[in-house]
Amino acid sequence: MAEPQELGGSQGEGALGAVAAAGPCLAGNRLNIDVFPDGCHYFFKLLETRREEVLQVEFLRLNCNEDLIISMLTHIPLLKALKSLTLKGGHARDESGACRRGLLASLPQDLGWLRCLAHLDLSFNNFRVLPPCITELASLTSLLVCYNNLQGLPEDFGHLTKLTFFSAMKNQLRNLPQSIGKLSTLQTLDLSENALETLPEEIGNLRNCTDLDLSGNQLTGIPSSLANLQSLQRLHLHSNLLVTVPASLACLSNLSRLDLQNNRLRVIPPEIQSSPFVYLRGNPLGEPEVPLQPDDSNSEELQTLFLAAGEDRFTVTPEGCKVFLTCGVQFFFPRGAVTSSVTICFQKCFPDPQWVKLKHHDILLSQALELQPHGTEFQEEVQIWMPYAFTQSLHEREVIIRTFSRQKWSDLRSKVECKGKMRLVCCSVPHFSWFLVVSQLVVNECSVPKEGTLLFSTVNPGIKVTFPPGVTETPRTVMLQVLPVSKEELLEITDDPETVASPLLCLSQNSTVDFLQPIKIQLPLPPGVTGLTLDPSMVHLLHGDWNAQNWNDITDQVVLEFTHLYALFEVTHFSWYWLWYTTKAYISGIAKEVYKKLRMYQVNFIALQRRKDPEQVLLRCVPKHKVDPVLEKLHDRYRGPEPSDVVEMFEGEQFFAAFERGISIDADRPDCIDGRISFSFYSHLKNMKEVYITSEVDRGKKAVKGQVSFYRGAVPENIPEEATKKRKDPNSHWLATLPIKLPKLKSKGNELPIAKNGFSLPPLNLGSAETGYLTQSNLLGISRRIGAEWQAIGLNLGFSYQQIQQIKFNNREDLSAQILDMLFSWAQQNKRTPDCVDRLISAMKENGRQDIADEIEAIISLGRQKYRESIQRVGLGQASSTEDSATAMV
Repeated sequence: MAEPQELGGSQGEGALGAVAAAGPCLAGNRLNIDVFPDGCHYFFKLLETRREEVLQVEFLRLNCNEDLIISMLTHIPLLKALKSLTLKGGHARDESGACRRGLLASLPQDLGWLRCLAHLDLSFNNFRVLPPCITELASLTSLLVCYNNLQGLPEDFGHLTKLTFFSAMKNQLRNLPQSIGKLSTLQTLDLSENALETLPEEIGNLRNCTDLDLSGNQLTGIPSSLANLQSLQRLHLHSNLLVTVPASLACLSNLSRLDLQNNRLRVIPPEIQSSPFVYLRGNPLGEPEVPLQPDDSNSEELQTLFLAAGEDRFTVTPEGCKVFLTCGVQFFFPRGAVTSSVTICFQKCFPDPQWVKLKHHDILLSQALELQPHGTEFQEEVQIWMPYAFTQSLHEREVIIRTFSRQKWSDLRSKVECKGKMRLVCCSVPHFSWFLVVSQLVVNECSVPKEGTLLFSTVNPGIKVTFPPGVTETPRTVMLQVLPVSKEELLEITDDPETVASPLLCLSQNSTVDFLQPIKIQLPLPPGVTGLTLDPSMVHLLHGDWNAQNWNDITDQVVLEFTHLYALFEVTHFSWYWLWYTTKAYISGIAKEVYKKLRMYQVNFIALQRRKDPEQVLLRCVPKHKVDPVLEKLHDRYRGPEPSDVVEMFEGEQFFAAFERGISIDADRPDCIDGRISFSFYSHLKNMKEVYITSEVDRGKKAVKGQVSFYRGAVPENIPEEATKKRKDPNSHWLATLPIKLPKLKSKGNELPIAKNGFSLPPLNLGSAETGYLTQSNLLGISRRIGAEWQAIGLNLGFSYQQIQQIKFNNREDLSAQILDMLFSWAQQNKRTPDCVDRLISAMKENGRQDIADEIEAIISLGRQKYRESIQRVGLGQASSTEDSATAMV
């Protein structure tokens, strides 16, 4: 290995100007330029003007999100006295607020000449392999490579014989080299959140190891050699696939915590289970073993069912089966799941916000899937896979399946999988009910024993909560969630570049009793703020209530301590905590408004009319960043005004559309009350409905210029007339108004269709009172929504090709007459057929007119509902009459 060459001459003037600007970052033997913009320029300028001081630096921190970081690395070997080197990414954030990885994927081999280097941090970069120069660092005692893409460790990793701390959390490690057993001085080993399936026996040679974290991997077993780690105090094995653990772990005399939560343990050695320091929550103890995913070798023999569009049920036998629905949902019923044949019915429906209660910052990713019969208990756990659309905004969030059971929604243990291009989330269920896919803030949880413990965030490892010994009399579970807040987001909301804030921290527990001793919390300082340069008078620690409706400044009530990058304080109860750095005096009100804005989405409303049929209107609420792509897709079939101005809405918020100024809805719909259509906004679902409108005035002489207005809230019984006059009032529910124009009619659209022999067709009622009717008015509305595809629809309804050609010839050059002739001829011929409405719905679906099919199903559903209500009214009336008669007789 060649010695690095000395730097000669100046490198880069940048836009920094005077060297004095770099003064605060060079303090004695420390050079901290990771929190300064254009820090690499600082380094080059310092190396030019204060060379001797720079060459004596022992502690160096750099920002690996800067473009110049690669060229700067070639000069680091000049710092022969360097003892600590931090080359971290994560200082910048993407559009969704997630930390961006640094630019490093390799290191120059010359870094191996840093013989004094004892601490090296390469977290939040893009390393796939560990750079060879690292194993040449003979003095290295602490190595961090968290949040990279490491697939494995080199065979010579055991050369780092002085290593005492090694963390490779959040990588893709699949195995460990046998040489890891040579790290005899290693005290802390963190390999959590990787893909480890096995461990080498040599790991049992780490006799000085006190903390071993192997959580969040794919371990199905652990070597018995772990019992040799007599110095071990904390062993974390939660969130793996363990089915058993060696009983010899009970012999670890110094062990104060053994975390085995969320595995597949069904049997625990008695000597381990009786230990007070063992945590077993989330294991199916005592239950028969059921794999989280079906074993392909066994499931190949099971029957596979592929359901076609329109099918809404299937039968499960004791032999088991695999089922695939057209919507992407998949099921796995193992053998013996049912003792006799069971018919499973399913349907998907748009969730009602009054029923589906989302927590703050939850994002709904699917419609509600209902599986019947409800509450049916399975003998073996059934697997469900539900698809969802992944977007960058879901980065560093959890995707789970939520189910409705015992009158409340609860989260199921879920796992995300990729099958081809499809993303699915999988879970095991003991019975059927309603299911949803939800994205939520990552939950980190742990059980707090009397001895105390440490809980940190996997989203931002710099956020830590320390529970001292004696903090509680009985163990309790605590949960930690973090909401990242980027500097750009805050600037957009506050319009104040001097105001910055840390991520939001939410702490909760399963106990209502406060802790016996203060808990220490560590929060990162806001972006651009360091402990060396901050003004304490500008630091504000805010405490929010559980609903985050009120924020209180508690800065004067706690003792704030500052390190270079963190703020530390102590609390005795849990809630929301938020650290701000600002010159503003009254920060509580600003925080409340910012928190509200962080939960809201900027959206636009669109109202488009079908080009071939302007009486068909598409209404949609679209997130701002999706408007242009949505309009581009609809341009060929629809036209209309520009989207509304941007408005803000919460996830799951209700709103409704009302047609005004001479325009109304021309059909009965379950979601329509007095001409107002109800909606619910979900950012990742299509908030879209198509309606058929009509004019309340005669369009024979002129076009009708109406409008559709959108209002916040549920559909009221009536809209006060002054509501539209006070649209700019802060208390107004009005959101937006878009124009709708119905063109002048060439002929009267409300006349009944006339047959060729000159008489009008008689009234029609397709269906029955019990199943719901399609009336002549309904068919007229449907006919106006059909275009040139009427011939294909006719063929699917049972017309022959010759009959279609005859209809076309009889009504040549008149498309509307052709459609009317086809539709009403079919209706007359099939009005006594029991399943005629179902045939019409199927014909529409087969020709891609799902919108018309949905409209027909809605009309029929409303008819059934009215029929049931009338039967109930009659029944009550009869009962009442009987009671009156009985009273008279007495």
